[in-house]
Amino acid sequence: MATVPALLNPPFLPSKPPNQQTALYYTKPILTLPFSLTHSFPRLHRRLVIRSSTAIHVSLKENLGSLKKRVTDFTSLNYWIVKDYYRLVESVNALESKIQKLSDDQLSAKTVEFRRRLRQGETLADIQAEAFAVVREAATRKLGMRHFDVQIIGGAVLHDGSIAEMKTGEGKTLVSTLAAYLNALTGEGVHVVTVNDYLAQRDAEWMGRVHRFLGLSVGLIQKGMASKERRSNYRCDITYTNNSELGFDYLRDNLAGNSEQLVMRWPKPFHFAIVDEVDSVLIDEGRNPLLISGEANKDAARYPVAAKVAELLIRGIHYSVELKDNSVELTEEGILLAEMALETKDLWDENDPWARFVMNALKAKEFYRRDVQYIVRNGKALIINELTGRVEEKRRWSEGIHQAVEAKEGLKIQADSVVVAQITYQSLFKLYPKLSGMTGTAKTEEKEFLKMFQVPVIEVPTNLPNIRKDLPIQAFASARGKWEYVRQEVEYMFKQGRPVLVGTTSVENSEYLSDLLKEWRIPHNVLNARPKYATREAEIVAQAGRKHAITISTNMAGRGTDIILGGNPKMLAKEIIENRVLPFLTQEALNAEIDHEIFSQKVLSEIKVGSISSALLAKTALMAKYVGKGEGKSWTYQEAKLIVSDSVEMSHSMDAKELQQLANEQSEMYPLGPTISLAYLSVLKDCEVHCFNEGSEVKRLGGLHVIGTSLHESRRIDNQLRGRAGRQGDPGSTRFMVSLQDEMFQKFNFDTEWAVRLISKITNDETIPIEGDAIVNQLLSLQINAEKYFFGIRKSLVEFDEVLEVQRKHVYDLRQLILTGDNESCSQHVFQYMQAVVDEIVFGNADPLKHPRSWNLSKLLKEFITIGGKLLHEPFVGISEEAFLKSLLQLHESSSINISNFHLPNLPKPPNAFRGIRRKSSSLKRWLAICSDDLTKNGSYQTTTNLLRKYLGDFLIASYLDVILESGYDDAYIKEIERTVLLKTLDYFWRDHLVNMNRLSSAVNVRSFGHRNPLEEYKIDGCRFFISMLSATRRLTVETLLQYWSSPTESQELFVS
Repeated sequence: MATVPALLNPPFLPSKPPNQQTALYYTKPILTLPFSLTHSFPRLHRRLVIRSSTAIHVSLKENLGSLKKRVTDFTSLNYWIVKDYYRLVESVNALESKIQKLSDDQLSAKTVEFRRRLRQGETLADIQAEAFAVVREAATRKLGMRHFDVQIIGGAVLHDGSIAEMKTGEGKTLVSTLAAYLNALTGEGVHVVTVNDYLAQRDAEWMGRVHRFLGLSVGLIQKGMASKERRSNYRCDITYTNNSELGFDYLRDNLAGNSEQLVMRWPKPFHFAIVDEVDSVLIDEGRNPLLISGEANKDAARYPVAAKVAELLIRGIHYSVELKDNSVELTEEGILLAEMALETKDLWDENDPWARFVMNALKAKEFYRRDVQYIVRNGKALIINELTGRVEEKRRWSEGIHQAVEAKEGLKIQADSVVVAQITYQSLFKLYPKLSGMTGTAKTEEKEFLKMFQVPVIEVPTNLPNIRKDLPIQAFASARGKWEYVRQEVEYMFKQGRPVLVGTTSVENSEYLSDLLKEWRIPHNVLNARPKYATREAEIVAQAGRKHAITISTNMAGRGTDIILGGNPKMLAKEIIENRVLPFLTQEALNAEIDHEIFSQKVLSEIKVGSISSALLAKTALMAKYVGKGEGKSWTYQEAKLIVSDSVEMSHSMDAKELQQLANEQSEMYPLGPTISLAYLSVLKDCEVHCFNEGSEVKRLGGLHVIGTSLHESRRIDNQLRGRAGRQGDPGSTRFMVSLQDEMFQKFNFDTEWAVRLISKITNDETIPIEGDAIVNQLLSLQINAEKYFFGIRKSLVEFDEVLEVQRKHVYDLRQLILTGDNESCSQHVFQYMQAVVDEIVFGNADPLKHPRSWNLSKLLKEFITIGGKLLHEPFVGISEEAFLKSLLQLHESSSINISNFHLPNLPKPPNAFRGIRRKSSSLKRWLAICSDDLTKNGSYQTTTNLLRKYLGDFLIASYLDVILESGYDDAYIKEIERTVLLKTLDYFWRDHLVNMNRLSSAVNVRSFGHRNPLEEYKIDGCRFFISMLSATRRLTVETLLQYWSSPTESQELFVS
C-alpha cells in the first residue's frame, strides 16, 4: 500500500504553519502516477510509484522553464512587433524636452495646429509622435502622471486598430488618452467604451482633464439621461459611455419617429472606438443580444402552472438534462405525466401549447439557481452577471426563461414581450470602421478576435518585471475538503499579515466561505451582488491590499479599481472625510444591513492623521454641523455623499491655494465645499505616507495572495483573477484550488469517481490536496476543451447573426434615409415603392417569354385595382380582359412610341400629373431604370412587359399626385404623412421579421437530423423571409397612402396593422 510522505513547505510559506494539512503530490516532486490522463480520465493503473524530488531538480526545472520562455518570447511575432513600436517611442521621447518648454497656452494651441495640418493634407501618422508627446506632457501637468514608454506603445497599438493586452495595474486608462486624442483630431468623434456607468463617469472626469486642457470637448453618456443631453454629448470630440448605453442608443435611434429624436452622429454615428475590457464585451457578453421590447402578450398565467408541473417531474425518470448546453428532454413517462397534470392530450398542440412553458420551467428548476445566476430583491428576480458579479437590473432572460424563474420563486410574472429591435455586441462593434480595445487577458482568445473581428492582439510588455508566483493548482476529492483547506490557507496568511483575495464563482459560494471564516473568527470583507455588500464596493476594494485584509469576491473582473498594497490613499482619505462629515449632513443612515460579524476594520492598522489634518477635519465637521442644523438644511444619505464626492472632485482640479481663495470669497456663505476639499488634500497626504509605509511592509511579507476556488470555463477568466496580484512589479502569489465535485467537471461529464475512490484508499482526510504537473496539464486540457466548445457555440451564433446583420443594416440604412432625407427624397421613396409594387403584380401574372394570351390579365388587372382602391376602380372598372389583351398586342406591333407621353392604346390615360421639368425627369429616370434592370427575362415580349410596367407605374404615381393635389394640404404636411407611413410600416414588418427569424433559428436545428446544414437552411429561409418582408412593407405603404389621401377627413390618425 502506498504511503503519503511528509509535505515539503510550499514556496510561499516561510515555515510550516500549525495545523496546516499535508498535500498529496502525484507527480514530481513527491508522488508520480505512471499513466497518461486524457480529458475522459481513463482507468488508473493500480501501482503507484512514490518518489521524492530534490531541491536541485526543482531549481533546474525553474531555470530551464525561464530560459524556454525567453527563447519563445524572442522568436514570437509579438516580440518583433513591439520592437518596431519602440521606434515611435524614441521619436516621442526626442520631442519631450521641446514640448516641456511650452507654456500651458502654447501646449493647448497644439490641437488647433494639428487640425490645421490635417486639413492641409497631412495624415494622423504624420503627427502621431508629436501628438503623443503633447498628451504625455498634458497628463503630467494635469494629472501628475507621465506615460511610461510601454504606455506609448499601448497607445500606438490602439491607434492601429488592435487590442492591447496590458497586465493589471499597467495604466490602461491613461493609455487610452493617446489614441483617443489623436483620432479625435479628425472631428468625427471617438467613443471610449467601458463596462459600466461608474467607470465611464470616472474616466470622463479623470482623463477628461487632459482632453479639455488640450481644447477637446468631452461627453459622458449615463443611464437616465434625456435625449437632448445625450445628443449634446455624442457630438463631443470624445464621448465616454458604457457598452449597453451605446447599443441601446443605436437601437432607439433606429426606432425614432422623426430626426429630432436622434441622439447619435448621423449619418455616420461610428468612427473609432476604444473598448475597455474588450474580451468581456465582445466574447463573454457578445452572444447576449441587446433587446428593446414592445407590447406584451397574454401567456403570463401559464408560467405558474408549468412551475407546479416541473416540481412533479423527477430528473432521470421523467426528463434528462445536458449541463453543457443547458438543455432538457422529456422522456415518454414525463410527457404522459405532464399531459395528465395539465389535462391536455398533446403538449405540442398549436391551439393549446404547453411544451414551451414546461421545458422552460424545467430549465429554471435545473439550471437557474438563486444566489448563483440571480438574486431576489424587492419582489424581482435580478440577473447576476457571471463575469463581474454585479446585478443587472435592466436585463432579462429571453424566450420565457425569466418568467419561468419568476414563477419558480413565486414572484409576480412580468408577461412576455415582443422584440421590436435587437443587436448583439459583435454586430454593434463591427459597425465601427476602426475598432480597438484594452484588456489584461486577450492573448488566449487571439484567434477568435482575428477570425470574428479581424483585430489582432498585441501583448504590451510591463513597465517593471512581473515577479508574481503562480503556485501549482491543487485538486481535492470533495468540495468540503477544498473549502476547509481554503479556510486554513486564509487563516495562515492572515496570521502572517498578508492581504488575501479569494475569488469565488457565485454569491452562494462567497457566503459559504464567509460563514466558515466567521466560525473561526477570521475578520474579512465580502464583495458580491447583494445590496448590503455592493454599496461598500469602493471601500472594500480600497482596503483589499492592506495588511491583514481578507476579501472574498464573486469576481474581480471589471471592478475598475486596482488593489494597491498598503491601501488606496485617495479612497481611504475620502472615507475618513465621509466618516467625519456625513453624520452632520444627514440624519439618514445608510440603508444596508451590514452584518455585525464583518469586523475587518478592527484588525487593520489605524490611519493617524497629523495635527493640521485634525484641525481641518474639526473645522469641516463644525461647518457641516452648522449648515445641517443652523440653516435647517436636510439631505438624504446619497445627497450628502454626493456633496462630499463633488468636493473631493473639486480638489482634483484645483490646488490648495485656489481652494483657499475660493473659501475666502465664500466665507460669508459658509463655504462647505472648499473646506471639505482642503481637509481632503491634507488628509490625503497623511494617507499617502501611511499607505506607503504599510505597502512596504506588505511587500516584505510577500504581497497580495490570490486564491481561486474553482477553475472557470476559460483560462482568460482565471488569468483576470491572477492579475490582481503582482501589479506594477509588486510581489504576490496565486493559488487555484479545485474540487473534483466542481460544476465544470459535471457540466462536461468528466468521470472523476475514480479519483475520489483512489484518494479514499490512500487517506480518509479529504482536506489533503493533489498537486503536480500532471494534474495541472489535465486541468488545462479540460479548460481548453471547454474553450473550444464555447468558441464553437459563439462562432455558430456569430454566423447566424451575420445573416440578420446584413438585413438589419439594409433596414436601418433605409430608415435613416427616410428619416434624415429632405422632402423630395421622401417622395422618391414613395414612387419607388409604387413602381416596385406594380412590378411584382406584372411579374406575378406576365411572362415575357410567352404570348400575352397566356398571361393572367384578369388577375393582373384585379390586383392593380385592389392596390389603389376606389382611386383606380373608376378608371379601370369597365376594362375587360379582351380589351386589355388587344391593347397589348397593338402596343407590341407599334413601330415607334412617344415615351414622354406614353399610355396603352385604348386604355385610360394617366392623370396629367407629370407637369414640370422635375417630375418629367423623374418619370424618365424610372423608365431608364426599368430598361436597365435585369428583372425582365429576355424574350419576344420583353419590351411589351417593360412598357406595361411603365404604364401601370405612371398611372399609379400620377393618380397619387393628383389626389394629394386635390386634398389642398401644404407640401410640408404631405411629406410628414409620407414619412410617418414609410417608417411605421417598415417598423411593423421588421418587428415581425425579428420574431420569425428567432423562431427560424430554433427550428433549423431540427433539420440537422435530416443531414441538412442548419446554417445554410437558415440563410435560405431567412433570405426568403426578408424578401417577403420588404414586399409586404412596400405594398402596405402604398395601400395606406392611397387610402389615406382618398379620404383624409376619415383618417384622424394613421393606424398600420
